[in-house]
Amino acid sequence: MTLLRLAGLLATGAAAGLVGNLLGLGGGIFIVPALVLVFNVPAHAAVATGLVAVIATSSAGGGRNAATGLANVRLGMILEPATVLGAICGALLAHQLSETVLLGLFAGLLLAVGAGLWRRPRGNCAEPPAGGGGLLDGEYHDGAAGGIVRYSVRRVPAALGASFGAGLMSALLGVGGGIVKVPALHMFCGVPMKAAVATSNFMIGVTAAASAAVYFQAGYVPALAAAAMSLGVLAGSPAGVWLVRRLREAALRRVFAVVTVVIAAALLRRLLAG
Repeated sequence: MTLLRLAGLLATGAAAGLVGNLLGLGGGIFIVPALVLVFNVPAHAAVATGLVAVIATSSAGGGRNAATGLANVRLGMILEPATVLGAICGALLAHQLSETVLLGLFAGLLLAVGAGLWRRPRGNCAEPPAGGGGLLDGEYHDGAAGGIVRYSVRRVPAALGASFGAGLMSALLGVGGGIVKVPALHMFCGVPMKAAVATSNFMIGVTAAASAAVYFQAGYVPALAAAAMSLGVLAGSPAGVWLVRRLREAALRRVFAVVTVVIAAALLRRLLAG
């Protein structure tokens, strides 16, 4: 590996760690396209590297968000078994799919999520109801709003189904599952965007570890690239944790939407060109 390539991997990892923690995505959603489009890494190896980087992202920011109350730990613990089950199923299925199918699924998922988040959530999703003392209700201090935000969690069965789907997509596409979890928690369950991002970031490390183990046994993990990406992610993650506390809910949602659509467009362009 040349020094230029190593520097590029470290810089990409740092950017992915920053934005991954900011949006609760783990960074894999940026690392996988970057490895495929810029570094010419095969899709399955890129997915495996993305999963390793997701573990680093969650380790860097998840504990801090849990300690400050921004992550809803009780909700995360309830949803995680469904996510891990989906991740194991996805990892077992992944080697049977072609690179074109993998990238096409990735692009389609990104477009759907970006479009859904760009539209202002209806009903109580924009202004979550105050917590009523339920087991999964949460609260946190929002620096941008200048006060305490309290909320109640609705439609837990729907969240469990979305978590299984998130685990499946995580293993197939090398992402942490936050691309599904964050919109589901926010739009379906009434969890504020910041809390959804932090809860997703708290969960994604376990999700990624479940499927990364399968990829590792299959020999898909490129050790040097994965190590460089992980170091970059660890360097960039603290900035993402800092930013998420200072952005407003609407701005965070729009940033999430724009980033996903831009990446989807780049992947579709590659598929059409190939």
